[in-house]
Amino acid sequence: MPNFLPIAYFQQNFVPFGEAKISIATHALHYGTGAFAGLRCIPDPENDQQVLLFRLDRHCQRLSNSAKLLNHDLPADKIQQIIVEFIKKNQINKSFYIRPFVYTSDLGIAPRLHEIEKDFFVYGLELGDYLSPEGVSCRISSWYRQEDRSLPLRGKISGAYITSSLAKTEAVESGFDEAILMNSQGKVSEASGMNIFIVRNGQLITPGFEQDILEGITRESILIIARNLGIQTVQRPVDKSELFIADEVFLSGTAAKITPVKRIENTHLPANKPMTEKLRDKLIAITENREPNYRDWVYTIPL
Repeated sequence: MPNFLPIAYFQQNFVPFGEAKISIATHALHYGTGAFAGLRCIPDPENDQQVLLFRLDRHCQRLSNSAKLLNHDLPADKIQQIIVEFIKKNQINKSFYIRPFVYTSDLGIAPRLHEIEKDFFVYGLELGDYLSPEGVSCRISSWYRQEDRSLPLRGKISGAYITSSLAKTEAVESGFDEAILMNSQGKVSEASGMNIFIVRNGQLITPGFEQDILEGITRESILIIARNLGIQTVQRPVDKSELFIADEVFLSGTAAKITPVKRIENTHLPANKPMTEKLRDKLIAITENREPNYRDWVYTIPL
């Protein structure tokens, strides 16, 4: 069982984690009418009296936007205030993952978003590497990424993750670490819970928003970092065949950070991954607040 932080934010109060419980009749449990964020909080390597959060403002704004898709007004500054207080109350000087969640908290049975109560909670758990930093194997999933015309993919809507769950289990049970999902047009979309990048001929390439991807914050950060390093970046449709002939492939996300892909299906990718390693080293330095030019991306919280 994960090692959960002792204090949670639940029903507008800070309570012991074990007391933060919902009814089996909760609306969101039945219909997937929730939205979440995920943030990593790490100790400051240079100051053991504070912790660091990467791009807290962007995470809070995306969750606020996701709440709008659920017909709920949850301002980003309120989310940020609660998360900061949550961290201070837990007083944990270890690496951990924070899960804020907005959901329909009513006990009704009609699938709807109007005239129904919403609520917001936050909890956390200790988290190391979500995927092996040495690299992962991937299969092309038989499940396809949803389309934005049928599900609002600009938000992290909880119900959408049934597809991710199916794809992840299919991959693991067939001997792989992770799944790569195509979209309905047959183009590469993303992994089960991560964005995907490929490197070809010195270019860093990633599917654009029109490929039904999540607007990943780590993805956005990598594109900015790459451009600042003088790397040419391209956002465009990616064909399945490109995955097998790419010079490098990696996954990105809050949990995954930057994870190299070693093998796709039966194709082994080159062991030498200079661009992946360069970007990963830079991202780690930024999240640890060791890069002066990116200090505004890192939120410090004294304990």
